[in-house]
Amino acid sequence: MEFNWRLWEYISVDNWINIGIALGILLIFHLLRKLFTKYVFYFIRKLFNKSRTDIFRQILDAYEKPIHLLFVIIGLYIAVDFFPYLNQDSETFRSIIKSSFIVIMAWGLYNLSSTSSLMLIKLNEEAGLEIDQILIPFLSKAIRVIIIAITASLILSSFGFDVNGFVAGLGLGGLAFALAAQEVIKNFFGGVVIITEKPFTLGDWVKTQTVEGVVEDINFRSTIIRTFAQGLVTVPNSTLANEAITNWSKMGKRQIMFNLGVEYSTPKEKLEKVVERINELLLNHDDIHKETIVVKFDKYNDSSLDIFLYFFTNTTEFDEYYNVKQDINFKIMEILEEEGVSVAFPSRTIYMDNGNAVVTNKEEE
Repeated sequence: MEFNWRLWEYISVDNWINIGIALGILLIFHLLRKLFTKYVFYFIRKLFNKSRTDIFRQILDAYEKPIHLLFVIIGLYIAVDFFPYLNQDSETFRSIIKSSFIVIMAWGLYNLSSTSSLMLIKLNEEAGLEIDQILIPFLSKAIRVIIIAITASLILSSFGFDVNGFVAGLGLGGLAFALAAQEVIKNFFGGVVIITEKPFTLGDWVKTQTVEGVVEDINFRSTIIRTFAQGLVTVPNSTLANEAITNWSKMGKRQIMFNLGVEYSTPKEKLEKVVERINELLLNHDDIHKETIVVKFDKYNDSSLDIFLYFFTNTTEFDEYYNVKQDINFKIMEILEEEGVSVAFPSRTIYMDNGNAVVTNKEEE
C-alpha cells in the first residue's frame, strides 16, 4: 500500500502541473477572446462604420461569434499538448480540429447568407442584373442549404468517410425517397414556377381562390401571405402555382362603377344637366384617369331613373382610392342639391278601391 501511495503521489503531482498549465492556457485564450471582442473587434467595426462599407460591416457581424469559437479551438489545441492522456498528434484529434475550422468558416458563411439581400442589391446595381425581390429570400435559403450540405460532406471526409459512397447509397434509395416526398417536390417546383414567372413579388396585394392579402415571404415549400385581418396564411407553392392569381398591386388604375338612381319625377332637362355636370366633374378631377369616363342615363329602373357611372382613379392604393371615391360622392351630392334633383329610393303607395287596398311600389315623391 505504501508503494502504491508513493507512485500515485508522484503521478498526481505531475498530472496536476500539466492540468494546471492546460487550464491556464484555456483561461488565457478565453480572456483574449473577450478582449478581442471588446476592443479590437469594436475598433474594426467603428472603422467600417465611418467608411460606410455595409458589406464589410455585415461580414464582421457574420463572423463575430465564429471568431469567438476560433479562440477556444486554438486554446484547446495548445492546451491538449500539456493535458495528460491526450495526444495532440492523434488522428482523431486532428480530425476534430480540422472539422472545427470547417464549422467556423461555414458558420460565418451561413450567417452571411441571411444578409445576401444586400449583396444581391449591390450586385444588381454594379453589374446591371435584374433581380426580383421575391428571388432574394429564395436564393438566400438555397445558399444556406448548399452551405450545410458542403460542410457536412467536408466534415465526413475529414473523419475518413467515403462521401462518394454515401451519395451513391442515397442514389439507391432515391426512388423510395422521391415517392415519399412527392408533395415536397411538387411544392419546390411550384416555388420555381412562381419565381420564374413572377406573378407577384414581396409586398404585392394578391387574390387567389385560396386567399387574399399581401405577400410576405416565399420559401421552398410555401408562400406566406398576410390577410387584411392580419392573419398569416401559409399556402403550398404547388397549390398557388395552379391557381389563377390576381395581382391588384399591378393595377395601373383602379375602377369605380355604380348606378345613381334619381326620382321618376325628375324633368328631362334637369336629368340632362346632372349627367353633363357629373361628366364635367370627372373630366376635371385631378385624381381621375381621363382615358375612360362614362356617365350616361342608362335605364328605367323599378323605382328610379338610373345614371350609369364608370371611371378609374389614378391611384391604386387602398386608402387613397377610397378618399377619391368619397370626394367624388360628396361632389355629386352637391350637384344634385344645386339642380334640385333627389335620389330615389323604394317606397310603397296604397290606393283604396271600393274598400280594397291596392299596393304599388314607386319612387318617393
